[in-house]
This record gives sequence, C-alpha cells and structure tokens, in this order.
Amino acid sequence: MNYQNIKEIIGLLEQFETDHAADESYPNDIGGFKKWVCDTENRKGGTILDEPYWEGKENGRSAESAISTLLVHLNRYAKTYSKSAISDSEFTTQEDFIYLINLKAFGEMTKMELIKKNIHDKPVGMLIITRLLKQGWITQAESEIDKRNRIISISEKGLDVLDRQMKKIREATDIITGDLSYTEKMELIRILNKLDHFHRPIFSRNIENKELIKTVYQEHSFKKQIH
Repeated sequence: MNYQNIKEIIGLLEQFETDHAADESYPNDIGGFKKWVCDTENRKGGTILDEPYWEGKENGRSAESAISTLLVHLNRYAKTYSKSAISDSEFTTQEDFIYLINLKAFGEMTKMELIKKNIHDKPVGMLIITRLLKQGWITQAESEIDKRNRIISISEKGLDVLDRQMKKIREATDIITGDLSYTEKMELIRILNKLDHFHRPIFSRNIENKELIKTVYQEHSFKKQIH
C-alpha cells in the first residue's frame, strides 16, 4: 500500500474542508470533493495563454475592472429583457414579479425577509410591497411569533397574474443565459454563488456608504489596505 498517496489524499480532503468553510459552491460530499480537485488542478495548469481577452487589456486594464463592467452590462441586458416580458402585463416593474416569484417559491415570510431576499434597501422594498398590497397580489397578517411583524403571502390574484406572464418570463431567462452550454451554466452558477456568498454578509451589515469600501478593504487581506 502506498501510504504517501494516502497522506496526499488526506491532505487534499483537509484543504477541501478548509476551502468549503469559506466557499459553499461545492457540495460537501465526495462529488463536491472530486469537482473541487478537478477545478483546482485545472487552475494550477492554467497559463497566460489561457487568459481570455477583455477590452482595454492591452492598455493595462485590470481583470477586476473588466469583470465589474461586464456584470453591470449583463444586469442592464437582463432588465431590458424583463421589461419586454412584462410589456403587455399588469406589472409595473420587474421587481413586482420577482417579489411574487419569491413568495411562490419560498412561501410566506416577513416583510424584511422578503426585502433582504431581493437585496433591496428597506425604503425601496417597502414601496414595492405597498404596491403589491394595493394590487391585491399579496396579503399580510400578524406574525404569531412577534406581533410587531407582518407575514406576507402571495394571494390567489397574485398567483393568477404571475401564471399568466410566466411563459414570457421564462423565455426572458432563457435569452439572458444566451448560448452558454450546460457545463458553462453550471460553472457560472458556481462562480456567481461564490461572489454572492462574499457580498451578501457585507450588504446585510448596512455599513454607511462613506465607510463601506474602507471597511471591506481593511477586513479582507487579498486587497491592499486603504490609507
């Protein structure tokens, strides 16, 4: 028996568990471990020739700048398709149907839980909820646990208006993912989940705008600290 191989495998398992604590994009099972090993080896084997081109790269533009810009562009493309999907409906904004989709998928929740799930500030989220209540698409009731909270649920009217528009909404989401292959979609989900796991706790802290960048730079060692 080759004990050196066993030691190396144990070492890889320990590293996987360490990485998994900070990055939940891999399932915590043997399948996730094998995928992590494969991805790790692929990244190790990468060379400068494997790097994609991005606009301005030849002039020294950073990968971080390109990623940030592309995410902004993709968000705008998605909003354009969403507007088309609801152009002939009773919905005013894409947030209206996104809130309803969340309530349909995850069930009733408090107002703040719904707002946080959609990564909105409280004032913006409350305006959307008020609009949905006026339309009769959601209902609210006192929480049995905490009378100060209101529990929000999607109504029959909300289910009906959502179902009538779901075909176009699904078509819009198909278009947004473009011509990506199944494998590329799975890899994109993994990467975006990793980014979401990084940013969501920061967002949830409601750090003041003037302190936000400085605080994040100071707390994460992979960036140089702001002076």
